[in-house]
Amino acid sequence: MAEPVSSRASTVTLGVPKETLEDEKRVALIPDVVKRYTAAGVNVVVETGAGASAYYTDEAYAAAGATIVPDAAALYAAAEVILKVRAPQEHELGLLRSGQALFAFLAPLSQTELAADLAQRGVIAISMDAIPRTTRAQSMDALSSMGTVAGYKAALLAADFNPRFFPMLMTAAGTIPPAKVLIIGAGVAGLQAIATARRLGGVVESYDTRPVVKEQVESLGAKFVEVDMTGIQVETQDSGGYAREASPELLRRQQETMARHTIKSDAVISTAAVPGRPAPKLIMADTVRQMAPGSVIVDLAAETGGNCELTVPGEVVVRHGVTIIGMINLPSTMPYHSSQMYAKNLQNLLALFINKEGQFHLNFEDDIVQGVVISNGGEIVHAATKARMQSA
Repeated sequence: MAEPVSSRASTVTLGVPKETLEDEKRVALIPDVVKRYTAAGVNVVVETGAGASAYYTDEAYAAAGATIVPDAAALYAAAEVILKVRAPQEHELGLLRSGQALFAFLAPLSQTELAADLAQRGVIAISMDAIPRTTRAQSMDALSSMGTVAGYKAALLAADFNPRFFPMLMTAAGTIPPAKVLIIGAGVAGLQAIATARRLGGVVESYDTRPVVKEQVESLGAKFVEVDMTGIQVETQDSGGYAREASPELLRRQQETMARHTIKSDAVISTAAVPGRPAPKLIMADTVRQMAPGSVIVDLAAETGGNCELTVPGEVVVRHGVTIIGMINLPSTMPYHSSQMYAKNLQNLLALFINKEGQFHLNFEDDIVQGVVISNGGEIVHAATKARMQSA
Protein backbone atom coordinates (compact mmCIF):
# COMPACT_ATOMS: atom_id res chain seq x y z
CA MET A 1 0.00 0.00 0.00
CA ALA A 2 1.24 3.52 -0.82
CA GLU A 3 2.27 5.98 1.88
CA PRO A 4 -0.47 8.12 3.44
CA VAL A 5 -1.14 11.31 1.52
CA SER A 6 -0.16 13.47 4.50
CA SER A 7 3.42 12.13 4.54
CA ARG A 8 4.16 13.69 1.16
CA ALA A 9 2.22 16.93 1.53
CA SER A 10 4.92 19.01 -0.20
CA THR A 11 3.81 17.66 -3.58
CA VAL A 12 0.41 17.93 -5.25
CA THR A 13 -2.17 15.20 -4.74
CA LEU A 14 -4.10 14.02 -7.79
CA GLY A 15 -7.55 12.52 -7.22
CA VAL A 16 -9.30 10.06 -9.55
CA PRO A 17 -12.98 9.62 -8.61
CA LYS A 18 -15.36 7.02 -9.93
CA GLU A 19 -17.47 8.46 -12.76
CA THR A 20 -21.08 8.89 -11.64
CA LEU A 21 -22.85 9.63 -14.93
CA GLU A 22 -25.02 6.72 -15.99
CA ASP A 23 -23.36 4.42 -18.55
CA GLU A 24 -19.98 6.19 -18.24
CA LYS A 25 -17.40 3.42 -18.01
CA ARG A 26 -14.18 5.34 -18.60
CA VAL A 27 -11.70 6.41 -15.92
CA ALA A 28 -9.41 9.44 -16.01
CA LEU A 29 -6.11 7.71 -15.15
CA ILE A 30 -5.02 4.11 -15.62
CA PRO A 31 -2.48 2.27 -13.41
CA ASP A 32 0.40 2.64 -15.90
CA VAL A 33 0.07 6.43 -15.84
CA VAL A 34 -0.45 6.48 -12.06
CA LYS A 35 2.84 4.61 -11.69
CA ARG A 36 4.67 7.38 -13.54
CA TYR A 37 3.36 9.97 -11.09
CA THR A 38 3.98 8.01 -7.91
CA ALA A 39 7.50 7.15 -9.09
CA ALA A 40 8.13 10.88 -9.42
CA GLY A 41 6.87 11.52 -5.89
CA VAL A 42 3.44 12.87 -6.83
CA ASN A 43 0.58 11.62 -4.65
CA VAL A 44 -2.36 9.87 -6.34
CA VAL A 45 -5.59 8.88 -4.60
CA VAL A 46 -8.16 6.72 -6.38
CA GLU A 47 -11.74 6.08 -5.30
CA THR A 48 -12.42 2.40 -4.89
CA GLY A 49 -13.96 0.93 -8.03
CA ALA A 50 -13.02 3.95 -10.17
CA GLY A 51 -11.51 1.81 -12.92
CA ALA A 52 -13.63 -1.32 -12.54
CA SER A 53 -15.92 -0.61 -15.51
CA ALA A 54 -12.85 -0.07 -17.70
CA TYR A 55 -11.26 -3.31 -16.41
CA TYR A 56 -8.64 -1.64 -14.20
CA THR A 57 -8.72 -3.05 -10.65
CA ASP A 58 -8.11 -1.40 -7.29
CA GLU A 59 -5.24 -3.86 -6.83
CA ALA A 60 -3.58 -2.60 -10.02
CA TYR A 61 -3.85 1.00 -8.83
CA ALA A 62 -2.46 0.12 -5.39
CA ALA A 63 0.44 -1.75 -7.03
CA ALA A 64 1.14 1.41 -9.05
CA GLY A 65 1.51 3.37 -5.81
CA ALA A 66 -1.92 4.95 -5.49
CA THR A 67 -3.83 5.27 -2.24
CA ILE A 68 -7.32 3.76 -2.50
CA VAL A 69 -10.00 5.74 -0.65
CA PRO A 70 -13.49 4.41 0.14
CA ASP A 71 -15.70 7.10 -1.35
CA ALA A 72 -15.89 10.37 -3.28
CA ALA A 73 -16.05 12.53 -0.15
CA ALA A 74 -12.71 11.16 1.08
CA LEU A 75 -11.16 11.60 -2.35
CA TYR A 76 -12.28 15.20 -2.87
CA ALA A 77 -11.08 16.06 0.65
CA ALA A 78 -7.62 14.58 0.02
CA ALA A 79 -6.83 15.88 -3.48
CA GLU A 80 -5.86 19.33 -4.73
CA VAL A 81 -6.40 18.29 -8.37
CA ILE A 82 -9.44 16.27 -9.46
CA LEU A 83 -9.14 14.29 -12.69
CA LYS A 84 -12.41 13.24 -14.32
CA VAL A 85 -13.77 12.26 -17.70
CA ARG A 86 -17.22 13.82 -17.55
CA ALA A 87 -18.33 17.07 -15.92
CA PRO A 88 -19.27 16.82 -12.24
CA GLN A 89 -22.88 16.08 -11.38
CA GLU A 90 -24.87 18.11 -8.86
CA HIS A 91 -23.82 16.07 -5.83
CA GLU A 92 -20.17 16.24 -6.89
CA LEU A 93 -20.22 20.02 -7.17
CA GLY A 94 -20.82 20.22 -3.44
CA LEU A 95 -17.60 18.29 -2.82
CA LEU A 96 -15.44 20.77 -4.74
CA ARG A 97 -13.72 23.54 -2.80
CA SER A 98 -12.20 26.90 -3.60
CA GLY A 99 -8.69 26.65 -5.07
CA GLN A 100 -9.17 23.05 -6.14
CA ALA A 101 -8.36 22.26 -9.79
CA LEU A 102 -10.69 20.17 -11.93
CA PHE A 103 -9.81 18.54 -15.26
CA ALA A 104 -12.73 17.10 -17.28
CA PHE A 105 -14.81 17.43 -20.45
CA LEU A 106 -16.74 20.54 -19.33
CA ALA A 107 -18.19 21.75 -22.69
CA PRO A 108 -18.02 25.39 -21.52
CA LEU A 109 -19.48 26.86 -24.72
CA SER A 110 -22.74 24.97 -24.24
CA GLN A 111 -22.68 24.35 -20.47
CA THR A 112 -22.25 27.98 -19.49
CA GLU A 113 -24.24 27.58 -16.26
CA LEU A 114 -21.82 24.89 -15.10
CA ALA A 115 -18.85 27.12 -15.96
CA ALA A 116 -20.38 29.97 -13.97
CA ASP A 117 -21.07 27.64 -11.03
CA LEU A 118 -17.48 26.38 -10.97
CA ALA A 119 -16.18 29.94 -11.10
CA GLN A 120 -18.45 30.98 -8.25
CA ARG A 121 -17.12 28.11 -6.14
CA GLY A 122 -13.55 29.26 -6.78
CA VAL A 123 -12.65 26.11 -8.72
CA ILE A 124 -9.81 26.21 -11.23
CA ALA A 125 -11.71 24.56 -14.10
CA ILE A 126 -9.71 23.07 -16.99
CA SER A 127 -11.74 21.73 -19.92
CA MET A 128 -10.39 18.82 -21.92
CA ASP A 129 -12.55 19.81 -24.90
CA ALA A 130 -10.99 23.28 -25.15
CA ILE A 131 -7.49 22.18 -26.12
CA PRO A 132 -6.28 24.14 -29.19
CA ARG A 133 -5.98 22.20 -32.43
CA THR A 134 -2.27 22.91 -32.82
CA THR A 135 0.68 20.66 -33.56
CA ARG A 136 2.12 21.16 -30.08
CA ALA A 137 -1.17 20.22 -28.43
CA GLN A 138 -1.81 17.05 -30.46
CA SER A 139 -0.59 14.72 -27.71
CA MET A 140 -3.07 16.36 -25.29
CA ASP A 141 -6.06 16.44 -27.63
CA ALA A 142 -8.58 14.21 -25.87
CA LEU A 143 -11.36 15.09 -28.33
CA SER A 144 -9.27 13.62 -31.14
CA SER A 145 -8.54 10.51 -29.10
CA MET A 146 -12.21 9.97 -28.34
CA GLY A 147 -13.06 10.76 -31.96
CA THR A 148 -10.78 7.91 -33.03
CA VAL A 149 -12.72 5.50 -30.82
CA ALA A 150 -16.11 6.83 -31.94
CA GLY A 151 -15.25 6.63 -35.64
CA TYR A 152 -14.03 3.06 -35.32
CA LYS A 153 -17.09 1.95 -33.35
CA ALA A 154 -19.46 3.76 -35.73
CA ALA A 155 -18.16 1.77 -38.70
CA LEU A 156 -18.60 -1.49 -36.76
CA LEU A 157 -22.17 -0.51 -35.85
CA ALA A 158 -22.94 0.37 -39.47
CA ALA A 159 -21.78 -3.09 -40.54
CA ASP A 160 -23.44 -4.87 -37.60
CA PHE A 161 -26.89 -3.36 -38.16
CA ASN A 162 -26.68 -3.67 -41.93
CA PRO A 163 -28.49 -6.61 -43.58
CA ARG A 164 -25.88 -6.52 -46.35
CA PHE A 165 -22.25 -7.63 -46.50
CA PHE A 166 -19.70 -4.81 -46.51
CA PRO A 167 -17.06 -6.55 -48.68
CA MET A 168 -17.51 -7.86 -52.19
CA LEU A 169 -17.80 -11.64 -52.09
CA MET A 170 -17.29 -14.13 -54.89
CA THR A 171 -19.40 -17.13 -53.93
CA ALA A 172 -20.84 -20.23 -55.56
CA ALA A 173 -24.20 -18.49 -55.27
CA GLY A 174 -22.94 -15.54 -57.26
CA THR A 175 -21.09 -12.27 -56.78
CA ILE A 176 -22.16 -9.98 -53.92
CA PRO A 177 -21.27 -6.33 -54.57
CA PRO A 178 -19.60 -4.29 -51.81
CA ALA A 179 -21.62 -1.91 -49.62
CA LYS A 180 -21.61 1.77 -50.47
CA VAL A 181 -20.67 3.86 -47.43
CA LEU A 182 -20.92 7.63 -47.06
CA ILE A 183 -18.97 9.39 -44.28
CA ILE A 184 -20.11 12.95 -43.56
CA GLY A 185 -17.34 14.91 -41.88
CA ALA A 186 -13.65 14.07 -42.26
CA GLY A 187 -12.32 15.09 -38.88
CA VAL A 188 -10.62 12.53 -36.67
CA ALA A 189 -13.81 10.48 -36.18
CA GLY A 190 -14.67 10.61 -39.87
CA LEU A 191 -11.19 9.60 -40.99
CA GLN A 192 -11.19 6.66 -38.59
CA ALA A 193 -14.64 5.66 -39.84
CA ILE A 194 -13.33 5.79 -43.41
CA ALA A 195 -10.32 3.63 -42.56
CA THR A 196 -12.42 1.07 -40.68
CA ALA A 197 -15.19 0.91 -43.32
CA ARG A 198 -12.52 0.38 -45.97
CA ARG A 199 -10.95 -2.43 -43.95
CA LEU A 200 -14.39 -4.03 -43.75
CA GLY A 201 -14.53 -3.95 -47.54
CA GLY A 202 -16.93 -1.06 -48.19
CA VAL A 203 -16.71 1.34 -51.10
CA VAL A 204 -16.39 4.66 -49.28
CA GLU A 205 -16.92 8.30 -50.14
CA SER A 206 -16.70 11.23 -47.77
CA TYR A 207 -17.67 14.89 -47.53
CA ASP A 208 -16.25 17.71 -45.41
CA THR A 209 -16.70 21.47 -45.52
CA ARG A 210 -12.92 21.87 -45.50
CA PRO A 211 -11.43 21.23 -48.96
CA VAL A 212 -8.02 20.87 -47.28
CA VAL A 213 -8.95 17.38 -46.02
CA LYS A 214 -9.54 16.03 -49.55
CA GLU A 215 -6.00 14.65 -49.69
CA GLN A 216 -6.43 12.85 -46.35
CA VAL A 217 -9.71 11.30 -47.49
CA GLU A 218 -8.24 10.08 -50.76
CA SER A 219 -5.10 8.75 -49.02
CA LEU A 220 -7.39 6.36 -47.12
CA GLY A 221 -8.89 5.06 -50.34
CA ALA A 222 -12.16 7.00 -50.28
CA LYS A 223 -13.65 9.32 -52.87
CA PHE A 224 -14.04 12.96 -51.80
CA VAL A 225 -17.49 14.47 -52.34
CA GLU A 226 -17.45 18.14 -53.29
CA VAL A 227 -20.17 20.74 -52.81
CA ASP A 228 -20.49 23.56 -55.32
CA MET A 229 -19.09 26.60 -53.47
CA THR A 230 -19.55 29.05 -56.32
CA GLY A 231 -20.41 32.48 -54.98
CA ILE A 232 -19.90 31.46 -51.33
CA GLN A 233 -17.14 33.02 -49.27
CA VAL A 234 -16.91 31.14 -45.98
CA GLU A 235 -14.39 30.32 -43.27
CA THR A 236 -14.91 26.63 -42.53
CA GLN A 237 -12.88 26.56 -39.31
CA ASP A 238 -11.98 28.98 -36.53
CA SER A 239 -8.54 30.01 -35.27
CA GLY A 240 -8.51 27.04 -32.88
CA GLY A 241 -8.98 24.55 -35.73
CA TYR A 242 -12.62 23.72 -34.90
CA ALA A 243 -15.44 23.78 -37.45
CA ARG A 244 -17.52 26.96 -37.85
CA GLU A 245 -21.29 27.04 -38.23
CA ALA A 246 -22.32 27.02 -41.91
CA SER A 247 -24.16 29.91 -43.51
CA PRO A 248 -27.79 29.26 -44.58
CA GLU A 249 -26.79 29.10 -48.25
CA LEU A 250 -23.92 26.70 -47.62
CA LEU A 251 -26.17 24.54 -45.44
CA ARG A 252 -28.78 24.38 -48.24
CA ARG A 253 -26.17 23.25 -50.77
CA GLN A 254 -24.78 20.70 -48.32
CA GLN A 255 -28.25 19.24 -47.78
CA GLU A 256 -28.85 18.94 -51.51
CA THR A 257 -25.50 17.24 -52.12
CA MET A 258 -25.85 14.93 -49.13
CA ALA A 259 -29.33 13.93 -50.31
CA ARG A 260 -28.00 12.74 -53.68
CA HIS A 261 -25.22 10.68 -52.12
CA THR A 262 -27.18 9.43 -49.10
CA ILE A 263 -29.98 7.97 -51.22
CA LYS A 264 -27.57 5.65 -53.04
CA SER A 265 -25.66 4.60 -49.89
CA ASP A 266 -26.14 1.40 -47.90
CA ALA A 267 -24.62 3.00 -44.80
CA VAL A 268 -24.08 6.60 -43.73
CA ILE A 269 -21.91 7.74 -40.82
CA SER A 270 -22.34 11.41 -39.94
CA THR A 271 -19.87 13.22 -37.69
CA ALA A 272 -20.46 16.92 -38.41
CA ALA A 273 -20.41 19.03 -35.24
CA VAL A 274 -19.80 22.66 -34.26
CA PRO A 275 -18.55 23.31 -30.70
CA GLY A 276 -21.21 24.94 -28.56
CA ARG A 277 -23.87 24.81 -31.30
CA PRO A 278 -26.56 22.33 -32.35
CA ALA A 279 -25.38 19.84 -34.95
CA PRO A 280 -26.14 20.93 -38.53
CA LYS A 281 -29.05 19.08 -40.15
CA LEU A 282 -27.57 17.52 -43.26
CA ILE A 283 -29.84 14.47 -43.79
CA MET A 284 -33.48 15.47 -44.07
CA ALA A 285 -36.52 13.26 -43.47
CA ASP A 286 -37.38 13.20 -47.16
CA THR A 287 -33.89 11.90 -47.93
CA VAL A 288 -34.36 9.03 -45.47
CA ARG A 289 -37.65 8.12 -47.20
CA GLN A 290 -35.77 7.64 -50.45
CA MET A 291 -33.06 5.38 -49.02
CA ALA A 292 -33.20 1.64 -49.70
CA PRO A 293 -34.90 -0.41 -46.97
CA GLY A 294 -32.33 -1.89 -44.60
CA SER A 295 -29.92 1.02 -44.97
CA VAL A 296 -28.23 2.31 -41.82
CA ILE A 297 -27.40 5.79 -40.53
CA VAL A 298 -24.98 6.11 -37.61
CA ASP A 299 -25.32 9.67 -36.28
CA LEU A 300 -22.28 10.56 -34.18
CA ALA A 301 -23.66 14.07 -33.69
CA ALA A 302 -26.71 12.73 -31.81
CA GLU A 303 -25.61 14.25 -28.50
CA THR A 304 -26.03 17.76 -29.93
CA GLY A 305 -29.24 17.03 -31.83
CA GLY A 306 -27.98 14.92 -34.70
CA ASN A 307 -27.11 15.49 -38.35
CA CYS A 308 -30.19 13.53 -39.40
CA GLU A 309 -33.59 15.12 -38.97
CA LEU A 310 -35.03 11.80 -37.71
CA THR A 311 -32.31 10.93 -35.19
CA VAL A 312 -33.49 10.27 -31.64
CA PRO A 313 -30.54 10.95 -29.28
CA GLY A 314 -29.66 7.91 -27.21
CA GLU A 315 -31.83 5.52 -29.19
CA VAL A 316 -31.81 3.20 -32.19
CA VAL A 317 -34.94 3.72 -34.29
CA VAL A 318 -36.27 2.52 -37.63
CA ARG A 319 -37.82 5.15 -39.90
CA HIS A 320 -39.08 4.36 -43.43
CA GLY A 321 -37.21 1.04 -43.26
CA VAL A 322 -33.90 2.76 -42.38
CA THR A 323 -32.15 2.05 -39.08
CA ILE A 324 -30.98 5.31 -37.47
CA ILE A 325 -28.47 4.85 -34.67
CA GLY A 326 -28.40 7.81 -32.29
CA MET A 327 -26.29 6.22 -29.57
CA ILE A 328 -24.30 8.74 -27.55
CA ASN A 329 -20.93 8.49 -25.83
CA LEU A 330 -19.59 5.70 -28.04
CA PRO A 331 -16.08 5.99 -26.52
CA SER A 332 -17.55 4.68 -23.25
CA THR A 333 -18.52 1.45 -25.03
CA MET A 334 -14.79 0.73 -25.47
CA PRO A 335 -13.64 1.86 -22.02
CA TYR A 336 -10.34 0.01 -21.79
CA HIS A 337 -8.59 1.76 -24.67
CA SER A 338 -10.63 4.96 -24.35
CA SER A 339 -9.35 5.31 -20.79
CA GLN A 340 -5.81 4.49 -21.88
CA MET A 341 -5.84 7.23 -24.53
CA TYR A 342 -7.55 9.78 -22.28
CA ALA A 343 -5.09 9.11 -19.44
CA LYS A 344 -2.16 9.71 -21.77
CA ASN A 345 -3.73 12.96 -23.00
CA LEU A 346 -4.16 14.03 -19.38
CA GLN A 347 -0.59 13.11 -18.53
CA ASN A 348 0.74 15.24 -21.38
CA LEU A 349 -1.48 18.18 -20.44
CA LEU A 350 -0.63 17.94 -16.73
CA ALA A 351 3.03 18.36 -17.65
CA LEU A 352 2.17 22.02 -18.27
CA PHE A 353 0.58 22.37 -14.82
CA ILE A 354 2.85 20.34 -12.52
CA ASN A 355 6.42 21.60 -12.15
CA LYS A 356 9.57 19.59 -11.47
CA GLU A 357 8.99 19.89 -7.73
CA GLY A 358 5.61 18.20 -8.13
CA GLN A 359 3.62 21.33 -7.38
CA PHE A 360 0.60 22.64 -9.28
CA HIS A 361 0.98 26.01 -10.99
CA LEU A 362 -0.66 28.11 -13.71
CA ASN A 363 1.41 29.64 -16.50
CA PHE A 364 -0.91 31.84 -18.52
CA GLU A 365 1.94 32.77 -20.86
CA ASP A 366 1.56 29.27 -22.33
CA ASP A 367 -1.00 29.33 -25.15
CA ILE A 368 -2.33 25.85 -24.29
CA VAL A 369 -2.83 26.73 -20.62
CA GLN A 370 -4.53 29.93 -21.69
CA GLY A 371 -6.76 27.95 -24.02
CA VAL A 372 -7.96 25.31 -21.56
CA VAL A 373 -8.41 27.14 -18.25
CA ILE A 374 -12.06 28.16 -18.03
CA SER A 375 -12.24 29.67 -14.53
CA ASN A 376 -9.68 30.86 -12.00
CA GLY A 377 -9.82 33.09 -8.95
CA GLY A 378 -13.61 33.12 -8.93
CA GLU A 379 -13.89 34.43 -12.50
CA ILE A 380 -14.39 33.12 -16.02
CA VAL A 381 -11.02 33.65 -17.73
CA HIS A 382 -11.63 31.71 -20.95
CA ALA A 383 -12.23 34.27 -23.72
CA ALA A 384 -14.63 32.18 -25.84
CA THR A 385 -16.69 31.10 -22.84
CA LYS A 386 -16.87 34.66 -21.55
CA ALA A 387 -18.03 35.88 -24.97
CA ARG A 388 -20.68 33.12 -25.17
CA MET A 389 -22.00 34.02 -21.72
CA GLN A 390 -22.18 37.69 -22.63
CA SER A 391 -24.02 36.99 -25.88
CA ALA A 392 -26.45 34.70 -24.08
